Amino acid sequence: MNNNKTIYVIDDEKDICQLVSQELEQFGYSVRSFTTGAQACHALRTRPPALCIIDLGLPDMDGMELVKQLCDTHNVGIMILSGRNSVPDKVLGLELGADDYIVKPFIPRELVARVNSLLRRMQNSGPDPKTETRNVQFAGLKYDPKTLTMINAEGKQIELSSAEHELLIKLLKAPKTILSRDQLMGESTGPFDRSIDVRMSRVRKKIEKDPKNPEIIKTIYGVGYILTTDVSWSH
Repeated sequence: MNNNKTIYVIDDEKDICQLVSQELEQFGYSVRSFTTGAQACHALRTRPPALCIIDLGLPDMDGMELVKQLCDTHNVGIMILSGRNSVPDKVLGLELGADDYIVKPFIPRELVARVNSLLRRMQNSGPDPKTETRNVQFAGLKYDPKTLTMINAEGKQIELSSAEHELLIKLLKAPKTILSRDQLMGESTGPFDRSIDVRMSRVRKKIEKDPKNPEIIKTIYGVGYILTTDVSWSH
């Protein structure tokens, strides 16, 4: 089984699992369905997929908790598929680490398109041998892109998610240069435009002394973001 084409659908509604599975299988994906979070977690320990599509209303656990758990322990793409349509739910899901959020009822072909986009983005964010195999220092921080691990001035180790790494590495490659939202997010930019804001918020919480008044990554309102410090790459 090619895990790059394997998707887990986690939803207590069996008809939703069947609909999503049939649609994705038409496009060459291998799909496994689970109706509880516990079933999915057990399978993830033995064979993690490329992407999990998660409903928030699971019978045995809160879907948000499952999203957080997966982001903390597995390097997989996460798409929320939920009937919850409120902005707070969307923001929380993205802040916890989800890569996309689709509201039910949904158009199956649109879901496939967004799955394709998400997996392409994940594939394209792989290590760049010219820079990402080297360690980098900036603003008193040391970052190892190979392990997605940051060491701060106090010696504390901080882990970044793949999505946070993707955003930070683009800023590190262009220090003291304003980057637009499209440059930073690429295909991530979608119908829910706050995704760039919540992802940037997660990065700032890990690198800024005061995330509410950032000094390392500043917002240029109406334009984009800028990394304000010098950057030093080393082997």
